[in-house]
Amino acid sequence: MTGMTEEQWENATDINIDQFTISAYGKTLFQDANLKITAGRRYGLVGPNGRGKTTLLKQLARGELKVPPQIDVLYVEQEVTANDTPAVQMVLNADVKRTELLKEEESLLAKLENNEDLDETELNELQDRLETIAGELKSRGSDTAEARALSLLHGLGFTPDMQYAATKTFSGGWRMRVSIARALFLEPTLMLLDEPTNHLDLNAVIWLDDYLQKWKKTLLIVSHDQDFLDSVCTDIIHLDQKKLFYYRGNYATFKAQLQQHMLKMKKKWEKQEKELRAMKKKGKSNKKAQELQVKKKTREGGAKARKKSSTQQNEQTGSGSLADRQLLERPKEYQVEFVFPTPSELNPPIIQVDNISFNYPNGPTLFKDLSFGLDMDSRVTIVGPNGVGKSTLLKLITQEVTPTAGEVKLNRHVRIARYHQHFVDVLPMDETPVEYLLRVHKTVEEVDYQTCRNRLGKFGLEGTARELKMVNLSGGQKSRVVFTSMSFQHPHMLILDEPTNNLDIESIDALAEAINNYEGGVILVSHDARLIYSTDCVLWVCERQTVEEMDAGFDGYRDEILEMLAKEGEEQRIKQEIRVAQKAKERAEKIAILEERRKAKQTKARE
Repeated sequence: MTGMTEEQWENATDINIDQFTISAYGKTLFQDANLKITAGRRYGLVGPNGRGKTTLLKQLARGELKVPPQIDVLYVEQEVTANDTPAVQMVLNADVKRTELLKEEESLLAKLENNEDLDETELNELQDRLETIAGELKSRGSDTAEARALSLLHGLGFTPDMQYAATKTFSGGWRMRVSIARALFLEPTLMLLDEPTNHLDLNAVIWLDDYLQKWKKTLLIVSHDQDFLDSVCTDIIHLDQKKLFYYRGNYATFKAQLQQHMLKMKKKWEKQEKELRAMKKKGKSNKKAQELQVKKKTREGGAKARKKSSTQQNEQTGSGSLADRQLLERPKEYQVEFVFPTPSELNPPIIQVDNISFNYPNGPTLFKDLSFGLDMDSRVTIVGPNGVGKSTLLKLITQEVTPTAGEVKLNRHVRIARYHQHFVDVLPMDETPVEYLLRVHKTVEEVDYQTCRNRLGKFGLEGTARELKMVNLSGGQKSRVVFTSMSFQHPHMLILDEPTNNLDIESIDALAEAINNYEGGVILVSHDARLIYSTDCVLWVCERQTVEEMDAGFDGYRDEILEMLAKEGEEQRIKQEIRVAQKAKERAEKIAILEERRKAKQTKARE
């Protein structure tokens, strides 16, 4: 409520939280930071892993950071409960008031149907209440609610059968999609999304990206997907050195502005250090020199605050106050370097797939008479909707599963390094990253204690984490252990199945660069459009029991998916309109019965 009257606070639609500090597990994540969110804008919150982005969202959602009462905050965090409730009903139930009104209406209509002895007064009361309920339901858009819910589920990848299936039949990932649909259905004043694309396949990401570009309310998104941030966000909030910095524009604009900002901060810091050294040369103690420097900053900060234009966007909000009463820290640029060593040469093809067919026991045929070859020059991205067999195809290539017909041949000297998003869950929890690498790669000549530490550092695992038991590492840290292990394999072929889920943006950039510099073959399955664009792979579409190259590239694929979803959505909308009309007819018939009985009671009373 800083600078606001109580009435202004009660009616505020923007969020202004000044000089807050957040600590977790003994670590300070935010120090005298300022959060400024303007209604109707779509913000991307970015910064390296482990710096406090998710913590900030949780504190907003729990009310630990106070927002004006007019702003309803919804944080999409957990998947819905697994029970007998159909997915579409689970979405509809998110509107609690509508659900209560419908239950009351159903109860009143049942009372009307099952009780012939209601007197005129009771009938009048019933009719008045039903009319009131009908008005409230109409104002909430109840007639179109189910169509909206179905449309959201359809966009997120649910088939018509799945839309009406019980949530207990879905995996955690699919129940998370239901949670996302519930949030979109409710349209809260402020929606908080934490890595929403992690739970989606590429087709669903394409749809959500398009949907949120039209979002009219306020969004705060944490995401590692640069293409998603570029498309959706109007503003970027950068978490750096425990402060929040604000940039107008999407992520690409932010990156360009950040370089200028970092250069500016470096020059300021160098000037500060030069002045401190000069004061020490004149006999001032380190403490006294710092005090004098802080006083100077305070004077300059006050003057700057008075002159500061309200249109400046890329400075820490609130500078000129506490920020100008502290010495500058040395700007640190977060850098990660992924490296996959150059493999030895092998004669092509190193992988040959000959007329294979495959289905799981009692399952549908996923592939039929499929043939292709791969060598060390191959760069392939496999895309397609959920359930068509993308991950299964990778298992067939690596001979993890056997085709029901045909054959997969591997060069007997080929080394294949495979990353799968679930590999991080099967690392030995009682070993440190260094211990794990030393054990797994003990026959590799170059692998020793210091080499393991250094290589882990290149892949972005900080010093202390290299000696922690795996059970104490985050998903992002574990993924770096897996990538490091892959690099020690000196592979001829990299197979990457959703490699970005646990990585921050800087690490995804480093991965893309490493793939481009790598001299072996690459097979990629990813929902991250930026990674697909950056690696310039041939696009293979997996569908209809085969894989086919997409000549139009990823942009063509994106357009095709949006067109297909729009067409299917329109067909579903027409069917739903018929269902809604039928329900409205049934309700009108019941109301007509009520009216006839009420009139009959009135006639009888007059007689």
